[in-house]
Amino acid sequence: MPDILTVTMNPAVDLATVTPVVRPVHKLRCAAPLRIAGGGGVNVARVLHRLGASVMALVASGGATGAHLQALLAADGVALRAMGVSGETRENLTVTDEASRQEYRFVMPGPRLRQDEWQACLDAVSVMSPAPGCVIASGSLPPGVPQDFYARLARWARSCGSRLVLDASGPSLAAALEEGVFLVKPSLRELRELTGRSLGLPSERIAAARELVAQGRAAQVALSLGEQGALLVTQEGVWTAKALPVMVAGTVGAGDSLLAAMVWALEAGMSPGEVLAAGVAAGSVATERGGSHLVGRDAVLALMPQVAVARA
Repeated sequence: MPDILTVTMNPAVDLATVTPVVRPVHKLRCAAPLRIAGGGGVNVARVLHRLGASVMALVASGGATGAHLQALLAADGVALRAMGVSGETRENLTVTDEASRQEYRFVMPGPRLRQDEWQACLDAVSVMSPAPGCVIASGSLPPGVPQDFYARLARWARSCGSRLVLDASGPSLAAALEEGVFLVKPSLRELRELTGRSLGLPSERIAAARELVAQGRAAQVALSLGEQGALLVTQEGVWTAKALPVMVAGTVGAGDSLLAAMVWALEAGMSPGEVLAAGVAAGSVATERGGSHLVGRDAVLALMPQVAVARA
């Protein structure tokens, strides 16, 4: 059994292409698309594998697109537990406008899962023996999956001593935090929605993250701030890091790369400052290379010393 399990209920095959300019009505002639295994937990598993971690990806997949997704993961060398569903796994589309270098992301909802299908995913996790030391629940929930799905995972993780890492949004995020998780990685938008506050000042963001820790809703909060960097709040303190100055090739998968590297560093026993530096380094590599290029261990280790981390 791997040390780390990622759970992706709404995986996808991500198509990425470029076109000279995006405009309405006209036919947009695009380059041949790249096809990439995607979805939050899938992206995290791919990066963790490249970092050398012992990881398995559990995915709910179905149809021809689901089979393609499994083949892509196999080509990446990622250990896989595929849970079959009757619906067709979704495809997402990212189009880059070459003139403006703007990225347009078209994200589909995914298939509707029956109760027996999503319950089978929970059951598959709960009977793993020994239980994985770390379970990463990441990404949206497809139609049919209850909003407390991640909360159920959190209850299971607490009962067996696993550490649940969560990257979600909306009601599924709020429900899981009521159960308590080990680490949560919201974006600024997601933290604003969760707290109902504007969080315009750095001090307000830190205070909101500290509240989650003080309330026992998360032992650690990693707040990703895009081009402003990231911060990590634990019971021991607060660490902040500025983003590295990189040319942006694409943002797809940058947050997943940040989370994967942080979990990798945590599992390696690194200090909180090093954990944050690893995450920012990985996110920077992903942004500079674009979502189709995986983050590697050597690149993260090389960039970590360049990340300016401060204790707040």
